[in-house]
Amino acid sequence: ASCVVHRSGGLFLAWAPDPVPLGPFGHRSELKHARRIVVKLGSAVVTRGDECGLALGRLASIVEQVAVLQNQGREMLIVTSGAVAFGKQRLRHEILLSQSVRQALHSGHGKLKDMSMPVLEARACAAAGQSGLMALYEAMFTQYSTCTAQILVTNLDFHDEQKRQNLNSTLHELLLMNIVPIINTNDAVVPPPVPNSDLQGVNVISIKDNDSLAAQLAVEMKADLLITLSDVEGLYNNPPGTDDAKLIDIFYPGDQQSITFGTKSRVGIGGMEAKVKAALWALQGGTSVVIADGTNPKVTGHVISDIVEGKKVGTFFSEVKPAGPTVEQQTEKARAGGRALASLLPEQRGAIIHRLADLLTERKDEILSANKKDLDLAIAPLQMRLRLSPAKLDSLATGLRQIAAVSQGSVGSVVRHTRMASGLELQEVTVPIGVLLIIFESRPDCLPQVSALAIASGNGLLLKGGKEASHSNRILYQLSQEALTCHGAQDAVQLVCMCVFVFYYCWYVTIFLSHQGRKCQQRHSTVSVCHMCYNNEVSLTICCPVRDSKCDYPAACNAMETLLLHRDLLRTPLFDQIIDMLRAERVGSTNTHTRTCGPSLPAATGQ
Repeated sequence: ASCVVHRSGGLFLAWAPDPVPLGPFGHRSELKHARRIVVKLGSAVVTRGDECGLALGRLASIVEQVAVLQNQGREMLIVTSGAVAFGKQRLRHEILLSQSVRQALHSGHGKLKDMSMPVLEARACAAAGQSGLMALYEAMFTQYSTCTAQILVTNLDFHDEQKRQNLNSTLHELLLMNIVPIINTNDAVVPPPVPNSDLQGVNVISIKDNDSLAAQLAVEMKADLLITLSDVEGLYNNPPGTDDAKLIDIFYPGDQQSITFGTKSRVGIGGMEAKVKAALWALQGGTSVVIADGTNPKVTGHVISDIVEGKKVGTFFSEVKPAGPTVEQQTEKARAGGRALASLLPEQRGAIIHRLADLLTERKDEILSANKKDLDLAIAPLQMRLRLSPAKLDSLATGLRQIAAVSQGSVGSVVRHTRMASGLELQEVTVPIGVLLIIFESRPDCLPQVSALAIASGNGLLLKGGKEASHSNRILYQLSQEALTCHGAQDAVQLVCMCVFVFYYCWYVTIFLSHQGRKCQQRHSTVSVCHMCYNNEVSLTICCPVRDSKCDYPAACNAMETLLLHRDLLRTPLFDQIIDMLRAERVGSTNTHTRTCGPSLPAATGQ
């Protein structure tokens, strides 16, 4: 058992540096360790819908996120489009000023557009818009006390060894001075693409667009993460907008043949196929890649921050393919399995529960053997809730049979029958809820009980048990699967490993329940609050409640975990009385060097 006593107003933490990745990150949760990040802004993100001028709102929110990450100590680089669109707006304005009155009067009939098309050549637009685009970035970043620097590159800068070294040295110097480099292709003089190798034969990717530029730059600078923002949510298995298009959460290099690409955006020159090729090239070079939507107003204000925090945003490119099903696949299976359960007759659902009860008694030796593995690894206070016995398994089986007996009317029962008018009747009928996510503590007997309730009510079920009972939960889950197989509904119950990722698939989950049985709204924390706090006006009578909340039954899921005392209580008789009481109950570490509570706390904190 353990209890932590904190001094209000002071917190002492042990810090260890983040591990340095030896290659691209294998999982989203590791992206928080990314230190050097390249953000690529596509033309559709930077440009307005009329393809003339910039989307200032989107650009400002992206600048804010980049500045915040920069101020956190990360090294941020931006590869931006938008010079052509900005220059197009400028040149159109110049054309309007140079027109005669007669031409201006006819401009409403579309003649201006016809006249201006030969003039608005892309290279001229880029030359006219690059300075204004950079001035805009500088003005925005200045609001966050962040300096910027402009760098224009072409293919030759990467294919010539001396120029590549100069570019690398310049970028490193800028990052060292906490400056955000803003890189763009020098579209005013950009030459045609060249083969994918430099003058020394080193393999590189030819810069055909800003996607390939961002990939080349990320690999050259040994960036940890490349974020590519476009006008789609990520990579789809089919062109977005088609009926069978599905967003891919994690993309592996070997899956490219299963993807059907659509057309590029109206204002871009790359398209999704170019983004994927560039992403795979960067991944091969050691940089993690995420492709996400930067135009959706609901997520633009935090899309970059969410990616860095490891949230499920866009498509994450990874070289690590999981051995088992993903959480998304498990939630889909639970939903389909729940529908299969709901379609069964009540007698069939009851037969599944009876079969599960029989398996608990027939396979006692396997269950107890797995439970012993958990007990051998658990600390003494946890063993009470972890321990299974033949008597407890018999009691579980009896309880499951009782659930089966009373579950005949769980689904399809008419609760209320109202005659609204002649020929019009209204019925209130019980139906399954959908998919349940149940999070329970290290108490393995919960698993068959909850499984039986979900089966009886025709619901799909996602289970997340405590890691201390992993062996016991695994064997009990396998028995549940075996019982469900007799009627082809084995997918209805799923055992998930990481609960946090289930929240990203909440459109499949109807209700979340914590291990204390409290219903939780979607995306809200399901962690129980087992903390107690006392202010400086507390009386001496609190010692008994403190003792009971921690020591009366420490195996309970709501046993106290943290006790916080006001700083004014330090060096008082009450403080010493609480500490001595907890010490008598053997709460806390016996090692004085790692003790988290005790009379020596004031000296340890320097107070």
